[in-house]
Amino acid sequence: MATISELETGLPAWTYTDPDFFAAEREKIFSSSWQLICHESDIATRGAYATLNFMGVLIFAVRGDDGKVRAFKNVCRHRAARLLDEAFGQCSSRIVCPYHAWTYDLQGRLVGAPHRQSYEPFDAEEYSLKELALDRCGGFIFVQLGGDGASFSEFIAPLASEFDLYKTKEMRALGRVTLRERAVNWKVATDNYVDAMHLPVAHDGLNSLVGDSYTLAIENGAHRIEADIDQSPNQSLSVKAYRKYLPTVEHLPKSRQRKWLYLKLWPNLAFDIYPDQIDFMQFIPMTPNRTLLREVSYAVPDDRREMKAARYLNWRINRVVNLEDKDLLDRVQAGLETGDYEPGPLSRDEICLRDFASRMRVELPISRERQRPSSDAIRRASTA
Repeated sequence: MATISELETGLPAWTYTDPDFFAAEREKIFSSSWQLICHESDIATRGAYATLNFMGVLIFAVRGDDGKVRAFKNVCRHRAARLLDEAFGQCSSRIVCPYHAWTYDLQGRLVGAPHRQSYEPFDAEEYSLKELALDRCGGFIFVQLGGDGASFSEFIAPLASEFDLYKTKEMRALGRVTLRERAVNWKVATDNYVDAMHLPVAHDGLNSLVGDSYTLAIENGAHRIEADIDQSPNQSLSVKAYRKYLPTVEHLPKSRQRKWLYLKLWPNLAFDIYPDQIDFMQFIPMTPNRTLLREVSYAVPDDRREMKAARYLNWRINRVVNLEDKDLLDRVQAGLETGDYEPGPLSRDEICLRDFASRMRVELPISRERQRPSSDAIRRASTA
């Protein structure tokens, strides 16, 4: 019998548990990535800001006096103190460091330094806040952590037409950003997101909603899952009620009125696109075995009672799915950490899992090694 090749298996277990490999991922995969920070409507007024801590990179986006949104490192240029604390907040015309009161305007320029006469002469412009590349699509605001990564147009291509179709520019948040910490490697979480084969095994409610319509595809480098709302027997009360109350959405074509769509962009961002709302899920790596799931829902304002009911039921259905997934993720991480697990074969139908593993092997070829290499070899891989 033929031996299964690396292209037909997942990544080796050590890549899900090793601190040196985690550091290599931070350098090679995330250091120049695009990350979602918020929606335009979240910081609609002058001085409104949103913050993000991504793998220790402290970021904030703020709307300036001129109405423009800019992104900066959330670090004072004097003594490195974090400037802004809240996930979303409002400042006046100035950003004041809570440590020594160095003061910046909303364009990031240093405009005040107490006891300035006690310093050697310096050019204030050289101590403006460090600005980051920022771009937007469909009302969503993205920040690039560093240079030399994909262009924004390349990154966002799989989503741009979907945002137009669903009128995401007009959307508003349905609630606050939720942060859920999971005791798993970030890849375990993203693998699960595009694993269709576990649906009929572990998600009775969701499976009863979408049935056999769950299909996978890879388009423009993104993983795409589509499913149609089904009328199957043995559906839960929440599923039945969701199907009953979900109203027609006038700006969507007939083909999207009863479709659930999931899109995952490399490396760690996913959007759940429903007729009634859109959720984003950001898988933020914290340590080799800790991941923060950052998410919130947005929707076009709609006061119809049926729509309010559908959105609530959507939340209930997905709340159950998230709890079921937490158990699955914990089981997988526990198995990976036993130290003797060797990856099993991937089905030809698991195209997204295969694609993700292949891309990881391209970005970090050392992940091809079945056994953990030396720390020096892994560290060299991060700069290769």
